[in-house]
Amino acid sequence: MEKHAVRARGIRLLKRGRLGFFRVLFSRVGLITLMLLLQFALLLVAFLALNRYLPQLIAVQSVFVAVMVLYLLNSEHDPSSKVTWLVFIMITPIFGTIFLFFTQMNFGHRRLGELFRAQVEKTRYVLRQDEQTVAALEEADPASAGIAHYLARTGCFPVYRGCNTQYFRLGEDMFDRIMEEMAKAEHFIFLEFFIIQEGQMLGEMLELLSHKAAEGVEVRLIYDGMNEFFFVPRDYPKKLEQLGIQCKVFAPLRPFLSTHYNYRDHRKILVIDGHTAFTGGVNLADRYINLEEVFGHWKDTGLMIRGEAARSFTLMFLQNWNMTEKEPTYEPYLHAEQAAEPSAGDGFVIPYASSPLERSRAGEMVYIDILNRAQRYVHIMTPYLILDGELETALCFAAERGVEVSIIMPGVPDKKMPYALAKTFYPQLMRAGVKIYEYTPGFVHAKCFVSDDCRAVVGTINLDYRSLYHHFECAAYLYGTEAVRDVESDFQATAALCHEVTPRDLRNLNVLTRLSGVLLKAAETLL
Repeated sequence: MEKHAVRARGIRLLKRGRLGFFRVLFSRVGLITLMLLLQFALLLVAFLALNRYLPQLIAVQSVFVAVMVLYLLNSEHDPSSKVTWLVFIMITPIFGTIFLFFTQMNFGHRRLGELFRAQVEKTRYVLRQDEQTVAALEEADPASAGIAHYLARTGCFPVYRGCNTQYFRLGEDMFDRIMEEMAKAEHFIFLEFFIIQEGQMLGEMLELLSHKAAEGVEVRLIYDGMNEFFFVPRDYPKKLEQLGIQCKVFAPLRPFLSTHYNYRDHRKILVIDGHTAFTGGVNLADRYINLEEVFGHWKDTGLMIRGEAARSFTLMFLQNWNMTEKEPTYEPYLHAEQAAEPSAGDGFVIPYASSPLERSRAGEMVYIDILNRAQRYVHIMTPYLILDGELETALCFAAERGVEVSIIMPGVPDKKMPYALAKTFYPQLMRAGVKIYEYTPGFVHAKCFVSDDCRAVVGTINLDYRSLYHHFECAAYLYGTEAVRDVESDFQATAALCHEVTPRDLRNLNVLTRLSGVLLKAAETLL
């Protein structure tokens, strides 16, 4: 596998070592971390102080636990979350209950929900659905038309036809095309990414973006606040503004305990002039295009959409951007002039998003629908496998009714705990007939579903609890496009580089991995 061609370094805004250990320790990030730890310690001390009343507590503990069990069983928590909380409260009733109600209060998070829902309601009908397109999809495939109807109910996610779609088998291929398309931008470039990290990839991109900004192109960037812990300092937006790039941080760090930290912006969106959009697994860091080897070869994928469907990604970006705007603006960007050349794509495209602030769980529901409607096969690439009961049942049921269900997982894990937990799902899935492969050359970060040579999903949505329940995500549902066939072709080529997991492999798992998986099973909704 060839690596990305060596290019100029591009712009670097941070000096080497800017985020070294001691700099972080004595920075504002270090101070915030210290304050969070102190608050947690105070809660723990308050809990330990109750030990003086241990005999009395033991007397009422059984009744208390029974009441909490009844409360959880009758709550609106999903079944997997209920199990986690039940275990937590059984082990440590008082502290577990305090923590449960702390999360229920949504302290520090409620305001975010209000702001986001306001933007969603404001724009629910801003993109009009072409009824002829809906009718054509109903005639071509009633199953996909059902998904279109469902997504239209969850938000402003029209179905489009005639758009050009291009699937990228590697992050470096997608990056090349991104740079090529951004160089053509005339009006605006919007970027929203989970991770940004200084290096050759980001430096090259910043250099181009600064040039486009100087030409009068409006450039905006959103990145997740967790980057302040690991990759960039708190004043990074000011540094970007000096290049002409407007920047916002999603859920920036705050010096108080809050459920706000649990909800992250995991989306990857890049929109150019309202007519070209990119999404997929690729973040803005060198490892995603194999310029930095950390976990072997990094297998990632992406998708480019040209045509009216790009407007949906523009809307997703603007909904997040406008949460903190006094006078939100949508119209000039959503109805920007389309590309000069007419669209000539085949099939149908539905860009969509999922949010932890709404109960629809669109990311998981679309996956389950594909599994339930498949007739011949469902092929999946995902970096993580932490399933709730519904998704696990759907995977098993599809395999048990004769559908070929195959999952490609990493051969080299990037995180030990999710890797160990994923192994606990292997036995039941394999007994049902699901085939599991591990990518021998390294780490798979792709998030793809493809089924029956006609349907596919490419986006940011992993098969893990955090992605399905706690993250802001996005993807594109494809029916009958050339990109669908490319996703399947890529799956087959990637599977050829994989090792199929066998029952013998499961028996030979080391003791530490087995034990870790068993223990983590009780806390899977927290990982």
